[in-house]
Amino acid sequence: MGWSTRDVARLAGTTLRTVRHYHEIGLLDEPERLPNGYKVYRTEHLVRLLQIRRLTGLGFSLAAIAAMEDGADDLDEALSAVDDELAATITRLAEARREIAQLRRRPVPTDLPFAISAAATDARLSPADRSLFAVISHVVGEDNTEHWQALLRDYERDEVADEFDALAPDADEETRERIARHLTPRMIALSERHPGPPRTVDHAAQGRHAAAGTLFDAIRDLYNPAQLDVLARIWKEHG
Repeated sequence: MGWSTRDVARLAGTTLRTVRHYHEIGLLDEPERLPNGYKVYRTEHLVRLLQIRRLTGLGFSLAAIAAMEDGADDLDEALSAVDDELAATITRLAEARREIAQLRRRPVPTDLPFAISAAATDARLSPADRSLFAVISHVVGEDNTEHWQALLRDYERDEVADEFDALAPDADEETRERIARHLTPRMIALSERHPGPPRTVDHAAQGRHAAAGTLFDAIRDLYNPAQLDVLARIWKEHG
């Protein structure tokens, strides 16, 4: 008594294609064939398929399952690796649930981590500023969340900040200079009260040069020529 490929796949709760793939990568032994060429799967094949399915359900890759056949040390190493991956996944999912709960209590735009998004919303940041924070968070990492949250909470927006956000690309020299002169001491004072952040482009996974290039490209894309000129004047005074 035996089963066809389709039948053993159905019994194991998998697909015909999956069974064939396991044969191709050497994870499942080939069954014997009848004189007419049809494969006949036995109980050991079904048990092996059930084992593979159970292990993949636990998070093991097919390569890790294959490596387990080499011995107890390999099994322990594979178990440890999967356990670490599962622990990291649980932590990530718990954090995701926490942020979802926060969003349900206070719906804010999801372009930024909740803490930064809420503070940015309270500070009435422009879409361009929010987008820049999103790029910074991605490039440098989210370890700066508490720093940015505190800085944004301390940020006092006024009508000149609104004027900067609405600045026309061809704004005249007098307007640019006036806005820069007003915003510069405010930005310097804000940065002095909140020095940092803890992580900079020096800590970026892609490397300092690439990270800095990404941020400069984002700034050029997000702000128009007049706004960029005002920012350059502020940065020049800031040193």
